[in-house]
Amino acid sequence: MGLSTHVLDTMHGTPAAGMSVALYTTQGEVATLVKSFVLNADGRNPDGPLYDNASLRVGTYRLVFDVAGYFKARGVTLPEPNFLNRVALDFGVAHVDQHYHVPLLVSPWSYSTYRGS
Repeated sequence: MGLSTHVLDTMHGTPAAGMSVALYTTQGEVATLVKSFVLNADGRNPDGPLYDNASLRVGTYRLVFDVAGYFKARGVTLPEPNFLNRVALDFGVAHVDQHYHVPLLVSPWSYSTYRGS
C-alpha cells in the first residue's frame, strides 16, 4: 500500500536512472515540498515508497519530474527552449487503504501517466 512512482525513458528504452523528482502536498494553488530525490537504476525512489500505508493521507499531491535536466545529462541535444522542461502531475488520493502507483513514461517530446496498482 502507500504511494510510489516509477519513470521509464521511452527514448532509450530504459528506466530513467538519475532523474530528479520532487513530491509535494497541495491545497488549492499552495504546494508544500515533502521530499526531493533522484531515481535509482530501476527508475524508482531509492528509499522505497514515497509514503507507506500508515503515512498516506486522503488529499491532493504533485510529483514534479525534471525531464529536461535528465535528458541533457544523458547527452540528448534539446532545442532552446526545450519542449518539456519539468513535468508536474497533480493527482488525488481518495482511498488510503489502496496502493497509488504513479508511473511516468517520458521522452523529450511526450509523456503519459496512469494510475497503476
